[in-house]
Amino acid sequence: MVVKVFIASQSGSTAIKKKQQDVLGFLEANKIDFKEMDIAANEDNRKWMRENVPGEKRPQNGIPLPPQIFNDELYCGDYDSFFNAKEDHGVYAFLGLAPPPGSKEAHQAAIIQNGEVPESDKGDLGNEQHLHIAAEDQPEENIEMLHNHFEQPTDLNENIGENEAEKDQESVHQTIEPEEAAKEEEQPESEDEEEQPVTEEEDEEEPVTEEAEALTEQKQV
Repeated sequence: MVVKVFIASQSGSTAIKKKQQDVLGFLEANKIDFKEMDIAANEDNRKWMRENVPGEKRPQNGIPLPPQIFNDELYCGDYDSFFNAKEDHGVYAFLGLAPPPGSKEAHQAAIIQNGEVPESDKGDLGNEQHLHIAAEDQPEENIEMLHNHFEQPTDLNENIGENEAEKDQESVHQTIEPEEAAKEEEQPESEDEEEQPVTEEEDEEEPVTEEAEALTEQKQV
């Protein structure tokens, strides 16, 4: 089976040229054998392409535009179908070819067909998937040991998180204590330290004696 890509080498449309280059470049990069069928240089190719594109895949004017992709005489699709298949990692299925071992498409195909994961893809699986696969091949008494093995990292992470939380609480208490001590030092003095009122004895002036008055009169005279 040979993949045939119908193109127009002398197309005046930039969009058509880019689409053709995208298809041909992908096939070359992935070493997929294909054959270019130029409809611009060969009228038979143009006629065959137009006759073999299904009616539901034709545009409104009824004339299909390149690139159009076939696997021998089996129609695969146009550029839009090719692009969607490439985005979904399903180009080999789109082309009617078997995906190479180890590829993402081979992995997906194995799961869809029989629910099994190829040996070459098991290295990319996470702990839970490894546990599920290993449990199917182990006797029941070993299943619990496998669960305990994969659950240990979770317990360690929880303990680390608890220790960090305790350290954060201690640092908060150490920060609060100096602040409270500083506030106590700034409190005003108590009422006992207020200034003492002046007594009546200190306010009273000493009485003037008669001798002092006489001396005052003499001075005035």
